[in-house]
Amino acid sequence: MRVLVAEDFEVLADAIGTGLRREGMAVDVVLDGNEALEHLAVTRYDVIVLDRDLPGVHGDEVCRQLVADRSDTRILMLTAASTVRDRVDGLGLGADDYLPKPFHFPELVLRVRALARRASTAQGHILRAGDIEFEPSTGTVIRNGCTVTLTARERGVLEALLKASPGGLSAEQLLDQVWDENADPFTNTVRVTIGRLRRKLGEPQVIQTTPGIGYRIADSETEPGPQSIA
Repeated sequence: MRVLVAEDFEVLADAIGTGLRREGMAVDVVLDGNEALEHLAVTRYDVIVLDRDLPGVHGDEVCRQLVADRSDTRILMLTAASTVRDRVDGLGLGADDYLPKPFHFPELVLRVRALARRASTAQGHILRAGDIEFEPSTGTVIRNGCTVTLTARERGVLEALLKASPGGLSAEQLLDQVWDENADPFTNTVRVTIGRLRRKLGEPQVIQTTPGIGYRIADSETEPGPQSIA
């Protein structure tokens, strides 16, 4: 999942970003409301962790604009104010959830994950292609009845490809969806991750390299095995 953290206290913003990345999420961090709107205009995020008291454009206005634009991005609002009135006001603006500071980081992770499952209509269902099954809510991957252990990044790539199936995704699209904005666009990290994923999923290979498209999931019941070159 891709998450935007908008928090003006830089130490806290960096701590949240680092912690969520360790949970396997692709995270971008901004320190004011103007930056938040700029990022939201060009990148699709599953969740925004939004400090209510941002400088520049206030967090309330960022929330209003997301709601007005009918964005699919789910909003977890953070604030130091913790009264019931504050929570009601925040949710009344259109936020999907509200977490007062200080908070326990495991609770933040659980809330972000819960919101991310609601960000896509496909998130709550098992994704299937051929003999592959993927459960987004648990990260469980099964092929031909056997559980496959993957890293968070490998699961992210597989999920993106399954959602795009029967279409495909380019390396640039995968980099955008699964990695954060700090990823080097000239890196071979997508190719390397695809290679590891192919090895772990086993034979016959299920990730196909298609000229002019990129990578796609081949239905093993109806198609020949994909090319092995990443």
